[in-house]
Amino acid sequence: MSDRAYIMINVMPGLTSSVVKALGVIKEIKTIDPCWGKPDIIVVVDVPDQDALTQLVLSRIHAIDGVTQTDTHLIYRPTGSSRA
Repeated sequence: MSDRAYIMINVMPGLTSSVVKALGVIKEIKTIDPCWGKPDIIVVVDVPDQDALTQLVLSRIHAIDGVTQTDTHLIYRPTGSSRA
């Protein structure tokens, strides 16, 4: 079972389109939704574990030019839950 997380991304003014394009090549990212207001972008990711999530956020997303801040929310799945 993989871990799913929502990542809220704040971006420098005028760079949302280029950040969306850079996010689009990251295979763990399942959806990319640019938004009005804050956050600027919300992504949904599926990763094998929390270590992979840490590496994804700190090494790949934070490395994208224009990303100023992220707020990551790991989805909690109660034991025995079969909902996706």
